[in-house]
Parts: sequence; C-alpha cells; structure tokens
Amino acid sequence: MTTEHAGLGHHPETFREDWLEGLADAYARTVRRVPGAYGVVGRHAPRPGKVALVIGGGSGHYPAFAGLVGPGLADAAAVGDVFASPSAEQIYRTARAADGGAGVLLSCGNYAGDVMHFGLAARRLAAEGTATRTVLVTDDVASGPPPVEGQPIDPSRDRRGVAGDFFVFKVAGAAAERGDDLDAVTRIASRANALTRTFGAAFAGCTLPGAAEPLFTVNAGTTELGMGIHGEPGLRTTRHLTAAELADELVGNLLPELPEPPAGGRGRVAVLLNGLGRTKYEELFVVYRQVNRRLRTAGLHPFRPEVGEFVTSFDMAGVSLSLMLLDDELAELYDAPCDTPAFRRLPDTYGDADDERAGRDAERGALAAPVRDAAGQPLRDEFSPTGGMPVAAALHAALELVAANEDELGRLDAVAGDGDHGIGIVRGLRAAVAAARAVEPGPADDPRSAGAALLAAGLALADASGGASGALYGALLAETGAVLTRASEGARGAELFADAVDAAQRAVAELGGAEVGEKTMLDALDPFRQELRARAAEGLPKAWRAAAEAATRAAADTAHLTPARGRAARMGTLGYGHPDAGAVSLALLLTAIGTTLN
Repeated sequence: MTTEHAGLGHHPETFREDWLEGLADAYARTVRRVPGAYGVVGRHAPRPGKVALVIGGGSGHYPAFAGLVGPGLADAAAVGDVFASPSAEQIYRTARAADGGAGVLLSCGNYAGDVMHFGLAARRLAAEGTATRTVLVTDDVASGPPPVEGQPIDPSRDRRGVAGDFFVFKVAGAAAERGDDLDAVTRIASRANALTRTFGAAFAGCTLPGAAEPLFTVNAGTTELGMGIHGEPGLRTTRHLTAAELADELVGNLLPELPEPPAGGRGRVAVLLNGLGRTKYEELFVVYRQVNRRLRTAGLHPFRPEVGEFVTSFDMAGVSLSLMLLDDELAELYDAPCDTPAFRRLPDTYGDADDERAGRDAERGALAAPVRDAAGQPLRDEFSPTGGMPVAAALHAALELVAANEDELGRLDAVAGDGDHGIGIVRGLRAAVAAARAVEPGPADDPRSAGAALLAAGLALADASGGASGALYGALLAETGAVLTRASEGARGAELFADAVDAAQRAVAELGGAEVGEKTMLDALDPFRQELRARAAEGLPKAWRAAAEAATRAAADTAHLTPARGRAARMGTLGYGHPDAGAVSLALLLTAIGTTLN
C-alpha cells in the first residue's frame, strides 16, 4: 500500500473536461452535463416544487461529488480542477440547471476556496430571487476544534469537511426527495453535520494527473494520523500499523469527539469506512471487522454501515472512518432509497434495518472463526508444543523456520508468480499445528498416532493455505499420515517413513501433474525420498537429517532449472537463476522437522 506511482499520464489542462465527459457518457441514464459548465445534473432534475441540493468540490475525490448525483441524493454537482474549488460561475450555472423553483441548498466541505465561491454563487442566486441556503461540512476532528454554535463557520479556524460529506448529502437529498421545504432541508443537513465526526490516516501520498512525482509523500514504514484529503498535515506520525491497530486508532480518536447522543437514538450510528483511493476493499473489510467490534463494545450499534470509496484523494493510500449519531428522523432519511452513478440504496427488504441481526450473527460466530487453542485463544506463533505430541512439535518447528524466511519465500515466488507463497504456507502451517494438537495423542512411539495427527494437519493446512501450494502441501502431509495410520503392529523406523514419503511423492506428482526436473517442490522432495531410503539403516533421526540436507542442496539447484509447470511456466525463462519457492520452503520444513527427532 505504500508504493508511489505516476498514474496514466493524463493531460492536466483537459483532465476535468475529459473525465466529466466520460462520466456523463457512462452514466447517461442518471446524469447529464450542465451546458457551458463543469458540472453534472441529474436526469430527474429540475423537478418543479422540489428543493434542489447542489454539491461540489475539486476533482480527485470521486465518487464525491459528481458520482453522488441522482434521485434521492444530490440534484447536481459543480466540479473544480484537481483539489481546487469550482468557481462561483460554475456553481451558479450548475444550480440554475437544477433549480425547480423551491429553492437551492448549496453544500460543500469547509475549505477557503469552496466557502468563497459557493458564497458568491449563493449571493448571485439570491439577488436574482432564488431562495438559497448553504451548509458547510465540518466533520474532520483532526483539523481543529469544532465550530462554535451560533457563530459563522471560519475555514481558517474551524474543521474541514472530508468523508462526512456523504452523510450530510445523503440525508439532505432524502429530505428534499420527500418534499421538505428549503428551511427543513437546511435544518436536517445542519443537524447531520453537527452529529458527524471523521478521522483518517494515510500510508502513502498521491500523484496528480500529468505529474511524474507524488504531490506529497509518507515515509516508508510509517502512518500519518489525521492527514487531510489534499495532503494537509495530520496530528502525528506513527509506525506502520496493523489493520486492528489502525481500527483502534480510528475509533479511539472519534469516540471522545462524539456529541451528546440525540434523544431516541438508541445507540444507533451510521458508519462509513472510506478508502482514500488505493487501499483495496479486502483490506478495508479487515479494518472494519475491528471497527465493528470496538463500536459495539462502546455500546454503539452500526446502522447500514458502508465500506468502500466515497471521498477519495486520487491514489492516496489510506482510510478514514466517519460516524454519524442517529435519531429516528436521521435514520429514516439515511435509509431512504437513492440511485446515483456511485451509490445506490435499495429499500430494506430484510426487516432488520439497523443491522443488529448481522451483529448478533457475527457474535455467535456464524462465519468461520480462526483456529483456537484449548483455552479459546487464537493460535499464535509463540505456542510451543509440549511432550507427548511429537507431530505438533515437529510442525511447530517447521512453522518457526518457514515464518523466519517468509519474506524471502515471497520474493522468490514473485519472480515468476504472485508472491504469496510465504504468506500462504505460514498461514497453513499455523492451522496444521493446531490440528495436530487437537488429535488425541497415543503412545509416543506409535506411528499410527503420528499418522492421525499428520492426516488432520494436512487437511487443515490445505484448507487454511489455499492455492496450489496449499493443496500440494496438504496432500504431502495427509498422504504421509494415511500410510502411517495403516502401519502394521510393531512397524517402526526409517523404512516405514520412507514408504510413507514414497506414497506422498506419488500423491503430490499425481495431484500437481508435475515430474522431477520441472522446477517444483518435487525437485526437493525426490532427493529427500531417495536419501531417506538409502540411509534408513542408520535410524530415523540420522537418516532424516541427511535427507533434509540433500533436499536443501537440491532446492538451491532449482535455480538452474526453467519452470515447466504451473503459473511460472507461462513466464518462460523469467524464473531461471532463482530457486523455486516451493522447493525451498519444503527443504526448510524438512530441515526443521529433523531438529525435533531424537
């Protein structure tokens, strides 16, 4: 999430025109261009007798602002150049195109340029006889103290507007849609703003159209807490945060800032976890998982939570969290249907509008939970198996060694693959250790007990790791275990394990369709198998360690092979000169297991 890039090489002087025209072409069923202006107006507007909600701001923030135009939300949006306010003239023309005769509500974030230009447009509309009101959004808690009630908002002193724009626009648009007059729509928009708070964080800056370098940067390995959507400085810089730590920071900075809950709110809160342009949706959902837990622990009930991109900053890597406390009226308006290019809300058909059922299902563990130990705690790398569980001990040693080499395995895999091998195998081995521990241990010298643990471990590894490597590793462990579980009474030693490894290699070769020499894990497994068989008379510990050394040498030698199987084969000679990630990880696993045998 921290790599800078220079975008698609747009022409900055025509960028605004080009993207607005493309938007109008793509969503012609919903919006059209405002004649002679940099703005879009909904196909539904103007509607006689309806208050027109006109929003706006700079380019670079899509879906804000033009993406939120449509029935049930904004009637029109005026758009400025990148990170710049639209001019008063553009706002005026856009408002004229949306005016249905019941007045115009103008709304934007609290930035000096926007305040001045929207203010000038409002004056001109009023001078021509159009009833006009303005609501400025001031939700960003990192940018200053809250506005003082009864005093005009000052962009040089009061908070700026960021992703909380969405809440204000949504409820104002719904109020206008249901037929409220201008004063009522203004009242509800102002109330939404007063009950909304946002806090954000960034991991990397953004690059503007036509620019070769980022507008601003965030130092590698750090997170900027409270940074604005144009690169404005945040509150502080901290180390790179995990998803859970980031969620804790977001919620922790918002909870003390929330105003007094409205009467009848019953703890409901609208929640918006917003990606700033480069953070992937899956990453946002990981963050939201912890956000949801923290909010519910604080006695708040997320109402129709939204996770996605709503107010971006071009390709900035980062997220923001917005909360709006709700009463019955705000909840009804926020829940109302709308249809825009970037956001659609359908009527609730599930009979549980505040989503408490979803929260209860999550708390009951309706979805798969992480593997946990006997005390109910998630399995962690620090776990050290105890005596009487030799398979768990061996797999834990493998987990530690592979995890220590996770980054290198990812680097090798990325040469001609997708770079996830280290992550996947570590994840799978964690599950394998837990599964082996869960098998009732038999006598320490009974291979059938070890076989049952290996069989369970293999199935768990394949399930947790996923992908081709997970399936092959799972087959390797499971087939080894299956042979050991069928061992005859009194069968012991290296010969038995050599038979099990022979069967495991056949299973892996059949499942993967590979042969020795095609640059796969078989190129480390086959020398291990042969050496284990050849040294069996020396006893299992000594034979295993010698075989693991052979596997390690063979894994290194795969650097001189060209991939002929799997995804890497499509890359031709790209992988030549680099060892195969699967062969290296297998050699590490076999080496680690050897250290536990005695």
